[in-house]
Amino acid sequence: MAVGRDSKELTGILLAVNLVIHLIIVGLAGWSLDKYINGQQNHPHLGGNASTSFMLIFGLLGGVIGVCSVLAGFMHIRAWRSDSLASAASLALISWAIIALAFGFVVKEIILGGHRGKRLQTLEMFIIIATLSQFMYLGLLHAGVYNSRYGPGFRSHGSSDYGGIAMGHEPPKTGTTAVV
Repeated sequence: MAVGRDSKELTGILLAVNLVIHLIIVGLAGWSLDKYINGQQNHPHLGGNASTSFMLIFGLLGGVIGVCSVLAGFMHIRAWRSDSLASAASLALISWAIIALAFGFVVKEIILGGHRGKRLQTLEMFIIIATLSQFMYLGLLHAGVYNSRYGPGFRSHGSSDYGGIAMGHEPPKTGTTAVV
C-alpha cells in the first residue's frame, strides 16, 4: 500500500462533497441576496430578520472562497506534493474562517426568529453542513502537514518530484566507478 493512499482517496471524496455544498450555497445565497437587494424581502421563500443580510453576504463570500479552496484541493491531489499541500491548507483555512463567520450569522438568525422562508432555511442548513465538512477537510489536510502517512510529507534528499536534484546538491555522476 502506498503511503497516504487512504487519505488521498478520502480527501477526494470530501472535496467532491464540499464542491457540491459550496456551489449550492453560492446559488442560494446569490438568489436570496438578489431578491433582498431588490427589496423583495416579503417573497414567500425569503423573509428573514436583521441578521439575514449579513448571513447572505458572508454565505456568498464563504461559498465562493470555498469553491476556490476545493479547486486548490483538487490540484493538490493531482500533484500530491508538500508545496501543493501548503497552498491547499492555507486556502482551506481562509475558507473555513469565512464560512464560520457565516455560521455565526446563521445562529444569530435562528435565535432572532421571525419568518424565514424555505430557501433561507435551506441555505442555513447548507452553511452549517459546509462549516463542518470544511473543518473535516482542514483537519485532514493538516494531518498531512504533520505526518507523512496522511500526506505527501517532506522530501529533501534527491526526490524525483523536483527533478531528481535536492537543493544544494550536485546531481549524481553516472558512468564512473569509485576507486577504493
